Amino acid sequence: MGKVIRLFGLTISCYLFSGWAIAEHIYEKQDPPRELTAEQAANAAANYQKYCTLCHGEDRQGHVNDHAPSLRSKSLFESGVPHSILRPLSYGRQGTAMGGYLDEVGGPMTLDEVWDLTYWLFWQSGAERVKLTENPVQGDIQRGEVVYQQNCASCHGKNGEGVTAPALGNQSALAHNKDEFIRYAIEKGRQGTPMVAFEGKLSEADIDNVTAFIRSKASGWTMEKPVLHALPTPDEYVINPKNTDPDFNLSEGKYVSSEDLFAALEAHKKMILLDTRVTSVWQRAHIEGSIPFPYYSELEDKVTDLPKDVQIVAYCSCPRAAAEYVVEQLNDLGYDKTAVLYEGIFGWMNMGYPVMRAEGAIDDGQTEPEH
Repeated sequence: MGKVIRLFGLTISCYLFSGWAIAEHIYEKQDPPRELTAEQAANAAANYQKYCTLCHGEDRQGHVNDHAPSLRSKSLFESGVPHSILRPLSYGRQGTAMGGYLDEVGGPMTLDEVWDLTYWLFWQSGAERVKLTENPVQGDIQRGEVVYQQNCASCHGKNGEGVTAPALGNQSALAHNKDEFIRYAIEKGRQGTPMVAFEGKLSEADIDNVTAFIRSKASGWTMEKPVLHALPTPDEYVINPKNTDPDFNLSEGKYVSSEDLFAALEAHKKMILLDTRVTSVWQRAHIEGSIPFPYYSELEDKVTDLPKDVQIVAYCSCPRAAAEYVVEQLNDLGYDKTAVLYEGIFGWMNMGYPVMRAEGAIDDGQTEPEH
């Protein structure tokens, strides 16, 4: 025997048998977003290649660097367009390598360009949008934690911090995503990735319970307006210009350790520090004296202010992919005094070395990493 009821704004089919009630979520289809003009689509495709392929891959396959998720999974775009895609693209994911690409937070793209890239990704995915409610998913948090540890922790981390899969306890993600967006990902999985669909593997109640547990990680998060630093001018690019160069012992001919870089900075050695992440994350936290030098920069224009006779050290948070990408291009342009920070800025901070944060204070690196 079956009947259809409404619960928390969802259409739910209930089938009763053997004393048990199993509820199946029925998601309504939603009209697709606006289509792009040929010019908008071409610009969005070019922006994807320029800004996103380093981590998400040329074919949107994901996990090229820093466990960046696949951007061709239909389930993501069925439930995530526009805001669950637009917001991380615009403002980044604090505590991860995903920076904000919107110009108002220091990124390289206008709001129109961010919207167009969001919709371009949707149309590339071939997804059909589903309608999600704003209502909370009710569940037993304690039971959800048990189920999460059994089924999710090996990839997403014991506390949702991310291991080989995205960090589910990321507060900016939890602040922006609806409960049902989280639930849909658990239920339907992410096609083309190791994230399997738990529909049929977990009960409907346990999917609700895990959703409630993940949502509980968002407590205490507050949105703060970023305080932006003034960007360094070319006369500030060289640190300690009157002193001597550092004498680094580079591993594999290109890597400098955090320990050696910190010692050189403490000794006031002459060098140039390049932060190769998107500028918005340089704004949040950076090694003092570094200049924003995003991996997507047109190097021929940028290098006019970079002397070739000064030691250059590049860093990122991948922990090395963006920095290596920039250094390889610099080498092709005749810069041979280059190095890459081996541990990246996350490793630097986790080892206790200091960074400059948005408010201008020097942090000793002991607090939770930002970038």
